[in-house]
Amino acid sequence: MKQIADTHKIKCHNTILNLDKPAVMGILNVTSDSFYANSRTANVDAAMERVEQMLAQGADIIDVGAYSTRSGAAEVTNSEEWARLEPVLTAIRKKYPDAILSLDTFRSQIATDAVNNFKVDIINDVSGGQLDNEMFAAVGKLDVPYVLMHMRGTPQTMQNSEQTTYSDFMGNVLNYFEEKIAQLQQYGVNQILIDPGFGFAKTLEQNYELFGKMEQLHRFGFPLFVGISRKSMIYKLLNTSPDASLNGTTVLNTIALAKGAKILRVHDVAEACEAVAIWQKMQSCV
Repeated sequence: MKQIADTHKIKCHNTILNLDKPAVMGILNVTSDSFYANSRTANVDAAMERVEQMLAQGADIIDVGAYSTRSGAAEVTNSEEWARLEPVLTAIRKKYPDAILSLDTFRSQIATDAVNNFKVDIINDVSGGQLDNEMFAAVGKLDVPYVLMHMRGTPQTMQNSEQTTYSDFMGNVLNYFEEKIAQLQQYGVNQILIDPGFGFAKTLEQNYELFGKMEQLHRFGFPLFVGISRKSMIYKLLNTSPDASLNGTTVLNTIALAKGAKILRVHDVAEACEAVAIWQKMQSCV
């Protein structure tokens, strides 16, 4: 596998995003069934209101998704995914032409259309190319940063015991990233963000084991991308709900920053930005 220096900068079309200060990615769900109800936007107006709010609160990136990847989520066709995305991306680019946009999709054609038509800056693929064999080649041609996440199975099957059983959990995760990075680099993809995939094909215990050993992912030399916002690893441990998981999210986001996370993907932008500001201040005083 080709090794590169650990860079804290990613090129998003004409913008260089400096990750010396960890970035906050705000979640925009253009769906009706995302696990956290308050993140859903039913129409373009609601989506734009949320985008405006997140940008005002300090979001560096907006991550737009039209296919819920919660466990057991319903299938969404390619055409339906694009029908949800197109009007929202149109509205965002009209009002915020310079906003850094990420697209949460595992489909290469959706990724290609979004980058070519709306200058989407980052592709965030929960499947690591496993649900579309053309994704790695497409990202190489598009020349955009790619979020490589660890997952097994599909959103419909990922929590089955078959997918959460590992011969060597951490060893298997590390091997996955080594193999996928090598494949991506064969297609000329070198702007890679490493996402551990919390909540995807992992039990509660496995999620916390991975979180506790997250520093091991720095061996690949790419920025660490962490998305744990209001996930079940918080509310199942605390016997609460996604609605009651903001405090737990902030705790884990802060620990993630201490472990070297460079991008936090969150529902609650203001609170994540506060965590980053406090962390940055602490670092400046060391």
